[in-house]
Amino acid sequence: MTRPATQWRPLHPDIDPQTGAPAPGLADDPGFQSASKLLADGGLVAVPTETVYGLAADATNAEAVASIYQAKNRPSFNPLISHLPSLAAAELHGLFNEDALKLAKSFWPGPITLVVPKRSESSIADLTSAGLDTVAIRVPDAPLMRALAFATGKPLAAPSANRSGRVSPTTAAHVSDELADRIDMIVDMGACRVGVESSVILCVDGEPVTLLRPGGVSAEDLEAVLGRPLARAGTNDKTPSSPGMMTSHYAPSVPVRLNAEMIEAGEALLAFGPTLPAHADRAVEIVNLSESGDSFEAAQKLFAALRALDRPDVRCIAVAPIGNEGLGEAINDRLKRAAA
Repeated sequence: MTRPATQWRPLHPDIDPQTGAPAPGLADDPGFQSASKLLADGGLVAVPTETVYGLAADATNAEAVASIYQAKNRPSFNPLISHLPSLAAAELHGLFNEDALKLAKSFWPGPITLVVPKRSESSIADLTSAGLDTVAIRVPDAPLMRALAFATGKPLAAPSANRSGRVSPTTAAHVSDELADRIDMIVDMGACRVGVESSVILCVDGEPVTLLRPGGVSAEDLEAVLGRPLARAGTNDKTPSSPGMMTSHYAPSVPVRLNAEMIEAGEALLAFGPTLPAHADRAVEIVNLSESGDSFEAAQKLFAALRALDRPDVRCIAVAPIGNEGLGEAINDRLKRAAA
């Protein structure tokens, strides 16, 4: 069954920075009230965060969560991240050890997700956590997502608002292209600031603190807070403990070739830095993620660039080498999965 997605652009997305409560201008906005009601009633609302646009639903409502999987064509064994308005709200659902609290207090609100043991009294649906005894939780640096979680009184499950396995959306237009006939509302707040998904870190007593997915905070910054190196997780296609762990993900419809030193006829070039690969003049089109070689600028542009080059006249997207410094590790993680 299709549904016409309404669109809303907030004019005053202000919140209390500590609690995530909407300020009067936002709370009184008819669009905000409509979005809150849709979520409370089990609907699907595409909401921008600082990373990418998320497809939000009540994480405690198994039927609403099932609607996310249906809209995205997402495997139901792939867990979802629950978004909450504050650390205090997050602690109602997860057990935070010393390492988890260090990271939360240093980087929330912000682009990291913590996978922690799920409290027995948590109302987050088993389907949201794919039946695991852990739960993935984030307090985003995204006023509207926090305000909606506060207003509904519910954690909001919100994977990227796109068809499963496809390139993540960083604008409302990207969401509309893929899901406009499958969801209830799209909130348009322009382009996302970070542009790649959150870093995901496992914090469970008895196990090393593990980077499950590189993302919007560099591993170097995470390790500086912890005071020791992170363990690294590989891919997991059968029982992933976090979103973004499957081998093939974030993929355009045309092949992706990594670490391209030379461009072939019919290829598009995804460039990085001031120096282009040999025979760049053969490229159907060139998109440079950052002419100065800035990984943060490149992360912001990555998914939009992949979408721009994913077109019928392109035989393959050739990607120039990108170092792992800064957000380079997260960028290369996404590109590796896009090429799988």
